[in-house]
Amino acid sequence: MTLLIAIAVLAAGTFAFRFAGPVLQSRIQLSARVQNLMAVSATVLLVAVVATGALAEGHGFAGFARPIGVAVGGVLAWRKAPFLVVVVAAAVVTALLRLAGVP
Repeated sequence: MTLLIAIAVLAAGTFAFRFAGPVLQSRIQLSARVQNLMAVSATVLLVAVVATGALAEGHGFAGFARPIGVAVGGVLAWRKAPFLVVVVAAAVVTALLRLAGVP
């Protein structure tokens, strides 16, 4: 029962945040510096999530194959390769490294 209440509270909070954006957009003006800071912070958060997923598995290091595959995907994305190519190349590099015995 407690879990259902927690899920309902989180769902209501998420809905409130998503609803508040369009409603308050015309009422609140953010400076250019704050807008830039928000864009940079979103990028930093995304990089942190990718790094955590690439480097950690459970409570330990994920091995070298996964970070190398993510790095290959990152380089291809930076070079503006199509998304499908990025994902497939990262997966293939990781799989080949694991097949070769790289943890």
